Amino acid sequence: MWGSPVPGRISTMLSSAECHEVKSGAVVKQSLDLMVHSTRHCALNLDIKARAFMERNILGRTGMKVSRLSFGASSLGGVFRSIDEKEAIKAVHAALECGINYFDVAPAYAGTVSETVLGKALRGVRRDLYYLSTKVGKYTKPGTYGEDTLDYSRARIRKSIDESAERLGTDYFDLIHIHDIEYQGRKHTEWALTEGYESVLELKREGRIGGVSFGIYPMDLWMRIFSSLDVDAALVHNHYCLNDTRITELLPIAEAKGIGIINGSPFGSALLTDRGPADWHPASPQDRATFKTAADFCRKQGSSIAKLALQFASQNPSLPTTLFSSANPESVRRNVEWHQEPVDLLLVAEVQKLLEPVRNKQWDY
Repeated sequence: MWGSPVPGRISTMLSSAECHEVKSGAVVKQSLDLMVHSTRHCALNLDIKARAFMERNILGRTGMKVSRLSFGASSLGGVFRSIDEKEAIKAVHAALECGINYFDVAPAYAGTVSETVLGKALRGVRRDLYYLSTKVGKYTKPGTYGEDTLDYSRARIRKSIDESAERLGTDYFDLIHIHDIEYQGRKHTEWALTEGYESVLELKREGRIGGVSFGIYPMDLWMRIFSSLDVDAALVHNHYCLNDTRITELLPIAEAKGIGIINGSPFGSALLTDRGPADWHPASPQDRATFKTAADFCRKQGSSIAKLALQFASQNPSLPTTLFSSANPESVRRNVEWHQEPVDLLLVAEVQKLLEPVRNKQWDY
């Protein structure tokens, strides 16, 4: 299960841990001493003792040994709701305490705010204790949602990597995802698949990044990428959750080519929560009502649709890691606890019946 470390980068992943492995679904106890800094740059000992240490899986041919749950940092910038920066930093520390070792972000999230906050949270944490990825190609105007510039040129990608590295306090990214190439009516897709892709490959050859990936949504583009490009990983969002399981169509070719799949958006971009999605989500009022019916049903059964969604998405053994986002430390701990409980398959079946009208529906993000 543990596999080999990434040569020269993560060779000491467990060197300071005293742990023992148990079967899938259980926990591994460890004692880790991490040093982190507060937002005022004051040293703070974050002593992790007897915390849950999640099962780790090899992420395709990357060699990355990723935790079953991973942390998406979009929420740190207030993409889904307004946030308190101190609480957001605590959420990252809670993820580390719970054994999460892979963090993903993007300069587009809240116009670089998410990268900035994640950088503050990781400041002083030993770099060999976590994997880090960011994205290139999409840049959002600060203070807005949807005012995006797509630029997949070599010059902008190289500048973007330098800027992200500065914000995140690192000189190396384990993965780079080429971001949202389908946006703006796909008018930049070919640019991303040619110059953008070649530019990221160049960074890999230079040793500045560990692997090449994409972070997109449409299944037809995933099929094209998997069949025609040499990628190491794939951040696939909203395709393995209670209402959409199309990620399974990618698994045979991913296994054959050694592509590590990161399962993003277990909550279906908040469709699978009691609060529901943000106003920007393209779901129609009728679709939203369908999800609300399913959420109400879960509550009547003494559960919650968010809990069921997280468990369903994260417990498929064919998916190495499932990436969620939260700026609330208690929510992070709760998600880990949910993941460690077995999913109620009977409830899954009932909820999926209710969600049949929106099954595998393609959203126009």
